[in-house]
Amino acid sequence: MSRTLFVTTALPYANGSFHIGHIMEYIQADIWVRSMRMAGHTVHFVGADDTHGAPIMLKAESEGITPQALVARYGAERPQYLNGFHIKFDHWHSTDSPENVALSQDIYRKLRAADLIETRSIEQFYDPVKGMFLADRYIKGECPKCHAKDQYGDSCEVCGAVYAPTELIEPYSALTKAKPILKSSEHFFFKLSDPRCVEFLQSWTTGENLQGNKRLQSEVLAKTREWLGHGKEGDEVNLGDWDISRDAPYFGIEIPDAPGKYFYVWLDAPVGYLASLKSYCDKIGLDFDALIDPNSTTEQVHFIGKDIVYFHALFWPATLKFSGRKTPDQLNVHGFITVSGEKMSKSRGTGISPLRYLELGMNAEWLRYYIAAKLNSKVEDIDFNAEDFIARVNSDLVGKYINIASRAANFISKYFDGELKFSGDHAALSAGWTQAAERVRADIEAREFGRAIRDIMAQADLINQAFDAAQPWMVAKGLQDTDTEKRALLQDICSNALGGFKALSVMLAPILPELAHRVAIDLFGLDREFVWSDAGQIPTRINGFKHLMQRVEPNMLEALFEPPAAPIAAAVKANEPALIPGGEPLAETISIDDFVKVDLRVARIVNCEHVEGSTKLLRLTLDVGEGRHRNVFSGIKAAYQPEQLIGRMTVMVANLAPRKMKFGVSEGMVLAASHADEKVDGGIYLLDPSTGAQPGMRIH
Repeated sequence: MSRTLFVTTALPYANGSFHIGHIMEYIQADIWVRSMRMAGHTVHFVGADDTHGAPIMLKAESEGITPQALVARYGAERPQYLNGFHIKFDHWHSTDSPENVALSQDIYRKLRAADLIETRSIEQFYDPVKGMFLADRYIKGECPKCHAKDQYGDSCEVCGAVYAPTELIEPYSALTKAKPILKSSEHFFFKLSDPRCVEFLQSWTTGENLQGNKRLQSEVLAKTREWLGHGKEGDEVNLGDWDISRDAPYFGIEIPDAPGKYFYVWLDAPVGYLASLKSYCDKIGLDFDALIDPNSTTEQVHFIGKDIVYFHALFWPATLKFSGRKTPDQLNVHGFITVSGEKMSKSRGTGISPLRYLELGMNAEWLRYYIAAKLNSKVEDIDFNAEDFIARVNSDLVGKYINIASRAANFISKYFDGELKFSGDHAALSAGWTQAAERVRADIEAREFGRAIRDIMAQADLINQAFDAAQPWMVAKGLQDTDTEKRALLQDICSNALGGFKALSVMLAPILPELAHRVAIDLFGLDREFVWSDAGQIPTRINGFKHLMQRVEPNMLEALFEPPAAPIAAAVKANEPALIPGGEPLAETISIDDFVKVDLRVARIVNCEHVEGSTKLLRLTLDVGEGRHRNVFSGIKAAYQPEQLIGRMTVMVANLAPRKMKFGVSEGMVLAASHADEKVDGGIYLLDPSTGAQPGMRIH
């Protein structure tokens, strides 16, 4: 029976480019959606940019642009990623849209009418210089447990301690370095701890969807039990009410009837799913309200990462339920992606840039296949390993799958003008391919992608083994037009191989859509894309075989990993020392916009003196042409005596935030060069501007 589904992926936060984790999730969802469509189901696959919140507001402010301009800049990158990896959303929208404003405010009003919103006065740290309340991430100080410096306001990265921001020793604003003050503000809370919410969530999290399947994976369900208990008497419920408001200044959606108050980004972000669907429905003439009605048979399916389960398994279904809307039918939660067993890290050369992958000319379907081969229905991390990637693509896709067509098609074209003939029972052949395709289809729907691919490749092995055992090259040796029996045998051997190849192509179509398109149109002469039922349709002809896929070359993988991995990997392979300038890898590439934010000025060293109690620092008094002098501490004492520097010109960073040090306040930074390894060259070389440069001149 045909189904209607509304499918989303997590909304990417629009303050940066897509990373490999985004692409993994989108590939997973895209494969699933394509398979459902091949089965005849109607799928509305929508996405959106998550555009609100303090991080976007502050980043835009630091660049001197509006939040909307920042979001638009990253949004302009999106097509090259999605199109590049053959990810086809029906519609892409934004949480900073009229639809999202209207829907978020309507949901809030309905929750308020249901007596699930209350206001409370809370105390928060406030930055008196910035004029805004500070989230935990914008507060730093000394850890109250291990006394490590410069730790964030919620946890210590050194000892792992968790604490309240007010427990920090000598807290300061990460935005301005100012000492924050405690200030009261009225906040709005969604009463998630209300017995009605608890009862609903205990039922929803353990319940089944319209297909009779559990809404949540077992690992996700187990996690929700930590918050909801098991519904037994005496079980502790650990649900706190949810602070859904933020104070101005804030880039977001205003709370109705509450001037200066905005929805916390995590309230309106998931509403962005609905806003994107509404925009799409308005565009193509669908009844949006009917799709999200609580009694609708439309299935609402979300693909998300394991880091945002709390929001999607608790807040989101509760806000939908008590605002009178349909709740999700299924959460498909996945783990993270690692590289050779390590967490992504650019500095260690274990980061994969999706854009670099495409720029290197690597086939997008190699990555789609490799990710699919690793994925299953559990909440497990998957690992990208270069050697494994090469082996899977070259062995499976090229050596097994493509190899079938490349060998068999040539015989059919050469001797039989493209005509296929099968001597076996057609009904049995059709039934066998249909059953195999149905197993794969069911596995993909269950998100057991890896199992589906193992099944496909096992069938490819059988086809290849039968082809090799029949030795068609021997049958064709010296073949004459009059050799009727040998010709029939050769045609049958190759037809069976190509019939199997077509069935495998149908099974791989959700995973390799572009390749399957070429197989369907160019090789088998269809006038449309494959659907699942095509697997059991016995082909009668082929067109001339065209090259379908090249092999992965190891040097492609060496070039893929971001610096410093590429030069180091190449050097290790050649058994030569890596060429790393100055002993340090080059930093991540920046744009000209990033560079011009650093204000470099010519400065005259008016005075220089030793710093009592320091073995590394000199105190420099600098004239930067401002009509005043600046005080700068520089760690160049090992290379210079004060008298060597007085009167000398140098270059300084003039717009660096003042830094309070043990010996005083440093109001900038002078530029010097040195090798990273002091054993190589212990020299420190203060930069000199060319003769004629005057204090205050800007370095361009």
